[in-house]
Amino acid sequence: MGAFEVSTRNENDQLSELDKRIKAVKTAHAPKDHMDEHYSQAQLAWRMVIELVAGLGLGFGIGYGLDWAFGTLPIFMVLFTFMGLAAGVKTMLRSAQDIQRAQSGQTDKDEGT
Repeated sequence: MGAFEVSTRNENDQLSELDKRIKAVKTAHAPKDHMDEHYSQAQLAWRMVIELVAGLGLGFGIGYGLDWAFGTLPIFMVLFTFMGLAAGVKTMLRSAQDIQRAQSGQTDKDEGT
């Protein structure tokens, strides 16, 4: 009767281990909540807006500071504001490309399973 008890325990351990693995796989492949997806998209949009505004602000600040230091007309302010705009757009586009690469990688993973 001892061998039967050991055999039953091994089967119970194996079944509980299998149950844990099944739950882990189901949890990993569970669909995302729609609200989580919405918030992540909103966060990405705000990130891009902040990058653009930060570029404009830094360019304006540097240009204004140079104009004040040299006592010139607002030439540097206008010049650096445009440069800040260009830098902000470039950073925003780079972020969009990173996001697109991440999403296409996610789609490739989904299609591979």
